[in-house]
Amino acid sequence: MTDVATAAGVSHMTVSRVLNGSARVSPGTRERVETALRQLGYRPNVAARALATGRSGQLAVVFFDTTLYGPASTLFAIEQAARREGYSVSILSLRQLDPTSMTDAVARLRAQAVDGTIIVAPYATAGPALAEVPEDLPAVVVGGAAGSGHVPAVALDQEAGARAATQHLLELGHRTVHHVAGPETWIDAGGRVRGWRAALAEAGATAPAPLTGDWSARSGYEAGRTLAADPTVTAIFVANDHMALGVLRALSEAGRPVPDDVSVVGFDDVPEAPYFPPALTTVRQDFDRVGRESVALLLRRVAGETGRDVIGVPTNLVVRASTGPHRP
Repeated sequence: MTDVATAAGVSHMTVSRVLNGSARVSPGTRERVETALRQLGYRPNVAARALATGRSGQLAVVFFDTTLYGPASTLFAIEQAARREGYSVSILSLRQLDPTSMTDAVARLRAQAVDGTIIVAPYATAGPALAEVPEDLPAVVVGGAAGSGHVPAVALDQEAGARAATQHLLELGHRTVHHVAGPETWIDAGGRVRGWRAALAEAGATAPAPLTGDWSARSGYEAGRTLAADPTVTAIFVANDHMALGVLRALSEAGRPVPDDVSVVGFDDVPEAPYFPPALTTVRQDFDRVGRESVALLLRRVAGETGRDVIGVPTNLVVRASTGPHRP
């Protein structure tokens, strides 16, 4: 840091302020220091910083064993947001979220001396596990279990997204909307069911019995075959885009064109959604904002703030070619 200060013509303290992102540095001075950092190939000494500040500069994400789009996108967004704040991220992957697994995870986090942890917790069983997180460990929960326990939380508004999808189909003139739900063990799936039911109830429409899938295109295809065989089905809200892809395939095989005969809405807005045949109307989840909000909330906890914060992140409907007016 002394070499950088000499090269930039500033004090050692000014270099420290630039490295720590302080606003108390003019743009011109910051640029000179950053140029000197690049030219000299400066890299922070993590061990020295930890000794000086009492913090490791490392966050952890307690994750679970899945490659599903939503959780994987959440993990990526958290890692990117932490990196922008100057933190590295370690990932602790669990096969299941239960009290025993969480107790073991907390012990491992303490051994790693992380500054705090973000817990991605979409399962209905996560509540008892979150009770095992000690209050002296800065932590934030992300996902379906955001209303559980003492841990502050960030959660996407699943119910509002499902309500918007269902209302969109009803406004197109469909008398009711069928639903292909996600697994009952997922709180997000339950939120989407509640939003779907609420929209139907507000419109005075009958709620058909939902079919349940496992988030896979295969399970959507199987549910789609059942729905395609029923001539009264004209609108389907599917709990994620991969299952919606299976539904579209089943409808195509049954000779029921989308959207002329049946309208379909998904959930997630995966990158492939605009290229489905036809382009899929879906509910977009802002995973980037989830990452930013969860890291910012965690760093406030690391800094000593307390309170039971619950931050909601809105979703929004993206209308494409898979929905259209009902034609009796």
